[in-house]
Amino acid sequence: MATRVDQEYQDLKKRVHYFLVERLDEEGVEVGKSGRETLYGFVQDNVQSFVSQNRMPLSAQDLTLLARETFDEVAGFGPLEPLLSDDSVNDILVNGPEDVFVEIAGVLQRAHTRFIDDDHVTRVIRRILAPLGRRLDESSPMVDARLPDGSRVNAIIPPIALDGPSISIRKFTQKHLTAQDLVNSGSMTAECLDVLTSLVETRRNILISGGTGTGKTTILNLLSQYIPRDERVVTIEDSAELQLNHPHIVRLETRPANTEGTGKITARDLVINALRMRPDRIILGEVRAGEIIELLQAMNTGHEGSMSTIHSNSAKDALVRIETLLAVNGYDAGERAIGRLIGSSLDVIVQLSRLPNGRRFVSEVVAMKATPDDPYRMETLYRTEEGTDDGMVKLTGEGVR
Repeated sequence: MATRVDQEYQDLKKRVHYFLVERLDEEGVEVGKSGRETLYGFVQDNVQSFVSQNRMPLSAQDLTLLARETFDEVAGFGPLEPLLSDDSVNDILVNGPEDVFVEIAGVLQRAHTRFIDDDHVTRVIRRILAPLGRRLDESSPMVDARLPDGSRVNAIIPPIALDGPSISIRKFTQKHLTAQDLVNSGSMTAECLDVLTSLVETRRNILISGGTGTGKTTILNLLSQYIPRDERVVTIEDSAELQLNHPHIVRLETRPANTEGTGKITARDLVINALRMRPDRIILGEVRAGEIIELLQAMNTGHEGSMSTIHSNSAKDALVRIETLLAVNGYDAGERAIGRLIGSSLDVIVQLSRLPNGRRFVSEVVAMKATPDDPYRMETLYRTEEGTDDGMVKLTGEGVR
């Protein structure tokens, strides 16, 4: 529950914002065409004027804070601005005006940020969507979008969201962790890195499995760096996050339906199209639906070395999830045929885990060694064993077989 003083400040912010919007209209100031310094000066002058006219006892520090937050309201995404500019924040989760959480170093924690009310949250959502031509209202209460910097945004409002509008942001970073960064942080050993790079260089089909926030995209991006430079690569993503320093790459991105409900391009559509583009390898950001059918068939028909990720808590669970995706997306075959398709298409599963303290690491690397009797037979190439005394992890590599 917000304190009385905090609530009074939020009410003040609301009044100042409305006042400033009126002043912008009166002066004919176009926010999108004004320089940031000029606009900030305008905001600062008018905030000071409002405070003086209403004889509000604000300290110089509070006045500066009010001017900055009002500027963020006018020129940016309001209370989200400081969180978006903080490089230590990976995820931003807004559950309501007073419930804002962030993920830092793999650990969720409550942020000091808050919104004025539900309308304020909705206003920020619509500001995010405005340049994208996307709509959010009662007839279309859910939306996926992307900020100009590449960050992924999911927003949902009532009546679907029962407790008020909600925002989830997965921030995009230009600075991806290097192999040495991951080794130094204990996410993998040098031996594990050698195993993984060897698998990429020898064109093994790799599936990276893990739960939410375990670093699947980070590992996929890392492994992609080891693809030989003379190969043609096609990447397919819902939101472009991979950054491959590669001379021969084609990047494809899915597209949601427009306001008329048409124009949707799915990952499955793009995988089918990619097969006509003569790729040596296909990299699919994440397996979620029917694209798994075409991806497995591509892995089986001359596109060795392809890679993707999947949400799953273990290597065996990943295979079960693939079976389910095949079944629900119309792959009409018996259990034995499905097992043969999966077992012969996938070469390696890289399993990722995350400890309660936020530490992410490669927990297992297994090779698929299908036999006529067991299409899902696995051999361990690398395994992490969690210590029970101090919570540390002991890493042991067993080599590529």
